[in-house]
Amino acid sequence: MTIARGKLKPQAHEPKVWFTSTESFAKVSSNKNRALLAVISAIHPSSLQELADRTGRKASNLSRTLRTMEHYGFVRLHRGERGRIRPEVPYQSISLELPFSG
Repeated sequence: MTIARGKLKPQAHEPKVWFTSTESFAKVSSNKNRALLAVISAIHPSSLQELADRTGRKASNLSRTLRTMEHYGFVRLHRGERGRIRPEVPYQSISLELPFSG
C-alpha cells in the first residue's frame, strides 16, 4: 500500500505487480487461465477471434479475462487495425513471493 500511496518506490529487482490478497492472485492464476496463457504462448494467435476459435471460448469472455490479465501484466494486448486485438504472453513463468508474516 505504501507503493500505491507513493511513499515507497520499488527497486529494479523488486516485484512490479501487487495483489491485495492471495485469493485475488489465485483467481487470476487459475488452472483455466494458466491453460489459456499456455495456448497463447504456443500458437501466437493473430487475433482474439483466432484465440476464441482455437480454445472454444467466447471472444467476449476471453476479452474480459485478458483485460484483467493485462492489468496484472500476465499478457500484452496489441491493438491493430479495425479494432483487432492480438494477445501475447511476454513470460514463460510467473513467481509469487508470499511472506508468512506481515
